[in-house]
Amino acid sequence: GHGVVPSTECSVGEVLDMGYIVTGDTATATVKIQNTSKLALPFSVQLESLSPTRDKDRQKIPSFLTPSLQRTEIVGTQNYNGFSVFSISPTEGKIEAGMSQDFVVTFRPDHESLYYSDRLKVLLFGKQTAHEILLRGAARDHPMFVEGGVPLDVPVESLAVTSPVKALQRETIFPESEEISIMSLLLLLEYVEGSAEPARAEITVGAMQSPLLAAKKAVEFSLESGAELPRAGFALDGPRGALERGQRQRIGVSWVPPADLQSSDPPLVSALLTVKGDITESYRVLLMARVVSA
Repeated sequence: GHGVVPSTECSVGEVLDMGYIVTGDTATATVKIQNTSKLALPFSVQLESLSPTRDKDRQKIPSFLTPSLQRTEIVGTQNYNGFSVFSISPTEGKIEAGMSQDFVVTFRPDHESLYYSDRLKVLLFGKQTAHEILLRGAARDHPMFVEGGVPLDVPVESLAVTSPVKALQRETIFPESEEISIMSLLLLLEYVEGSAEPARAEITVGAMQSPLLAAKKAVEFSLESGAELPRAGFALDGPRGALERGQRQRIGVSWVPPADLQSSDPPLVSALLTVKGDITESYRVLLMARVVSA
């Protein structure tokens, strides 16, 4: 007889990011798996959130209590309604030799959160893991979003249902009737000592498009900075603009150490990013820079 090794190719890598959508809306993506072996392959798919050992696996120290800045949560925020925020079809079947199978991944969040995540596992013959794909997505109640920088919040959501204003753990400093809130972002810029190129970082402002959004008002943004930024060596690229639905734009930040920089006291300055859509949101952008050796 002849021993044959089952082999497959997947159209996506280790991560499938569904991006930002409006709460209550639905986004879909297609994952194609091709059978490159010479025999038919029976398959089944599993979601980590539906694993029978999930409760046991969660009995460990939360990652936000560890010093690492890397977020390693496999199963993140889940829907309040009890249904998985991610679903996949089909869940089982057979891929004939040389043929391929399309899997439709559906993302359907029922409340606002930036940390929806799950893991999709494709099994062959009911036991052999062929592919593992981390699924990610974010939902917002309003048509705009800002992303980038070092995370400053805790990526673990309370089981209690919170009000929309506090869903992203905001620090509200204005009356709620004005619909203005403050959130914080940290940008860390590292300049390589002796380099001719400045240190760079960026944040992205986006406007979502959805049939659930009746208004067609553009999203406007501006990053206001005083004289303190250029004195500290920072420069901004594209600090203001307007976005139509479905567009996104980057705001670039660069830094070159000033001549009078004290290495023992790296600069830390702040700027205010204002984003206006159906509400007005403000972000306190903290800019931290340091010189590193090559």
